[in-house]
Amino acid sequence: MWQRLAQYIKSFSFWDLLSGMRVTGKYFWKTKFTIQYPEEKTPTSPRFRGLHALRRYPNGEERCIACKLCEAVCPALAITIEAESREDGTRRTTLYEVDLFKCIYCGFCEEACPVDSIVLTDMADYHLEHRGENILTKDKLLAIGDRYEEQIAKDRAEEEKYR
Repeated sequence: MWQRLAQYIKSFSFWDLLSGMRVTGKYFWKTKFTIQYPEEKTPTSPRFRGLHALRRYPNGEERCIACKLCEAVCPALAITIEAESREDGTRRTTLYEVDLFKCIYCGFCEEACPVDSIVLTDMADYHLEHRGENILTKDKLLAIGDRYEEQIAKDRAEEEKYR
């Protein structure tokens, strides 16, 4: 009976509301830990995997030799490659596409590549506005690689120190 009476009094005295306000009041005077996103960036792990990029050799030639290992190892089947031989006998890709909606950013493609052609950058700030932008074509991947090559090379050198 006393429990029912206590419950009845708590329901009319807004006990739950006051308990919640106590938690709010406790954090009200403490320093805030909210990050103002566009101006401030949160630190990322060195193992973070972001947007894909295709790299080139220093002479400007693309690194991809169309071995299709990245396509074979991709668990989400997000990579599509078509290749043909050149006049000099080397194989190069005619089609290289990565579907960002399918990709699970596991990094298997990066690990399987024997010539370090496909890499996952640390770029997490990208967005898609139109239909079809989720598919990164060979030209887009090479443009991303060209734009961030300096950072990618620096990250690769740093990774080699720890191996």
